[in-house]
Amino acid sequence: MQPSDQNRRAWDEIHRRRTQAMAGQLGIPAQIRDLMPDLEGKHVLHLQCATGESTADLVELGALVTAIDISAEALEIARERAPDVAYVHADVHELPLEARRGRFDLVFTGGGVLVWLHDLDAWASGIASALRPGGTLLLYDAHPVTQFVDRLGHWRDDYFDESPVVTSGWEHFDLAGPDATEEKYERYWRLEQIVSSITGAGLALTRLAEFQTLYRGIQRDRRVPWDFALIADKPA
Repeated sequence: MQPSDQNRRAWDEIHRRRTQAMAGQLGIPAQIRDLMPDLEGKHVLHLQCATGESTADLVELGALVTAIDISAEALEIARERAPDVAYVHADVHELPLEARRGRFDLVFTGGGVLVWLHDLDAWASGIASALRPGGTLLLYDAHPVTQFVDRLGHWRDDYFDESPVVTSGWEHFDLAGPDATEEKYERYWRLEQIVSSITGAGLALTRLAEFQTLYRGIQRDRRVPWDFALIADKPA
């Protein structure tokens, strides 16, 4: 089974229970909102939208949103939350033609998205083709370094290890009901690889921001950058 199919099955298994477990904890962090341009009337493509918490935030900011996710179960939940959105069931490694026509002012993605990608170049190429000339990519996620550091700042793994990690079960939220059994495929990317794929797709990096943390209530070593954001523009 391909990595994307494995992950789709894993997410389909738990999405509705995850939504309940993470109620009130999802959506666009305040620091990321501060980086966003005015979205009133702008066409925004939200990649890996999951259950739509951030999608709903984009709509509230006035955007005309198209949202894509590989999980049909996630999209059902997202539609309940934000019905005035064009939802597309697709793999972000292979964006459908309607998303690749260079018409979006902003491609937005973030909040635990990079580990699910197995081909950064294909992902970045799709983003570049989706953006209009002058359009912007805004990505935020866990800082690549902190994938290998525990919450007390202790180094625990090899940052340069490119081996896929195949596991079942979930650690960062507590699910009600039976244990999750579907295997999931994760891939950790270095910051260099992320930037290289985006610039290699023809986008110009305009900002790289690092944060102690984007999330409240999580005790972490504040000497470590736990999250980052990246902004890149498509040349006009």
